[in-house]
Amino acid sequence: MRFDYMSRAKQLREEIIANRRAIHRYAEIGFELEKTVAFVMEQLSSYGYQPRRVGKAGVTCTAGKGGKVFLLRGDMDALPLTEDTGLPYASQCPGVMHACGHDCHTAMLLAAAKMLKEQEDRLEGAVKFMFQPAEELLGGAVDMIQAGILENPKVDAGMGLHVMVGNETSKTGEVFYANGPANFSGDAVTIRVRGRAAHGSTPEAGVDAITIAAHIVIALQEILAREINSMQPAVLIVGTIHGGTTCNTLAGEAVLECSCRAATHETRAFMKRRIKEIAEGTAKTFRGEAEVEYVYGMPPMVNDRELSDEIGGYCAELLSPEKVHVIPVSNGTEDFTAVAAQIPTAFLHLGAGSKEQGHEFSMHHPKMVVDEDALPIGAALYAFTAEKYLTNHK
Repeated sequence: MRFDYMSRAKQLREEIIANRRAIHRYAEIGFELEKTVAFVMEQLSSYGYQPRRVGKAGVTCTAGKGGKVFLLRGDMDALPLTEDTGLPYASQCPGVMHACGHDCHTAMLLAAAKMLKEQEDRLEGAVKFMFQPAEELLGGAVDMIQAGILENPKVDAGMGLHVMVGNETSKTGEVFYANGPANFSGDAVTIRVRGRAAHGSTPEAGVDAITIAAHIVIALQEILAREINSMQPAVLIVGTIHGGTTCNTLAGEAVLECSCRAATHETRAFMKRRIKEIAEGTAKTFRGEAEVEYVYGMPPMVNDRELSDEIGGYCAELLSPEKVHVIPVSNGTEDFTAVAAQIPTAFLHLGAGSKEQGHEFSMHHPKMVVDEDALPIGAALYAFTAEKYLTNHK
């Protein structure tokens, strides 16, 4: 007889919400997650696990044994943002807020771990839990992979889940996934322009780095306007420009910080190459120099097509077919990409409050509020999907 994970998750509703609010109160960022990690390990230990640290700030444990191994991932870090919700459990950490729902992911995954431990004898394999730091830095998944999260036992497939709030379609309890390309790549690029400082009364003696920077900004837009297929989505922005010291001198140096996103590996590689060529060529045209540095980056994430539809079917079985939707690629970036590059994965979105339901503010906004009714649903999805996968792949 099939175990009713949804009913059990609803029984755990108050515990899930309490865990989420506790994590929300002491929001932490990046790899500096000591309170969050201690809380997660304490909860897992109380469920009967022997959790261990992985990498700089990751946590893992395993339910079941033998057979295939299915990975469930939840990220734990918050954002450098001052909360403005007025909630009684608002962040008590100045300038840090869980404004992307990672507190929800952690609480849901904890509940899934509890349920799967209770049903451990039913499992036709093993479920490995990945509590991950530093997703917002696009570095936590890579760190845990390098530390061996996908080995001992070796993982066969995996799933990630992310809440979605404040959109037109993010109705509580509905699931969305892409079959194939799921998330854009994300790269941060710094361009340092070097000219020659000079007084404004003798501009011919200098090379104006600010003028060069301005030409680079305009020239970069040609990549999107003229060099990439108009049917191929991509984003390129120059987010900051810093240069100069006074209004009456030519700047000897200027620094541009850029962000580029693409839906395919090919477009990403093309954009990175052209940013370098355009920046260096434009600077040389105006007698200066440009140095291009790729600060960090993450490739586009591609869901395994067979696994995505399989897990979408499990979601439809648990919820109902009309609550599961196949969507196009998302222009957000997600570091679960690093896991997807190693094993077959499916990355899902769970609605946790739409605009129609009164949730006006979406991710990365200081007023974002999550519908906590979504939390038991997410916990049940995690647990049910893992058991079903192991049963069907034993």
